[in-house]
Amino acid sequence: MQDQTNQILDGDEARRLERAIVLRIVGAEHDRRCSREDLAAELSDVEPDALAQALVQLDREGVIALEARAVRASRATVRLDELELIAL
Repeated sequence: MQDQTNQILDGDEARRLERAIVLRIVGAEHDRRCSREDLAAELSDVEPDALAQALVQLDREGVIALEARAVRASRATVRLDELELIAL
């Protein structure tokens, strides 16, 4: 089964985009949250459809949680970060 992110980006590009999203969210100073607008601005070289698909894929996999106007790290991702299993 082909994941939806790969419909716009090839496998390596999709992984790099997903990694950039996760590192941005996990690296957020306080609540591990970022507005969708800020994320899009920081990743301005990425097509909006590719970004949207990557966010949906990460949400489906439980890595992030999508909110109306923000993206935040899931509880599991926060815990992995607290255990220092995510290296920034």
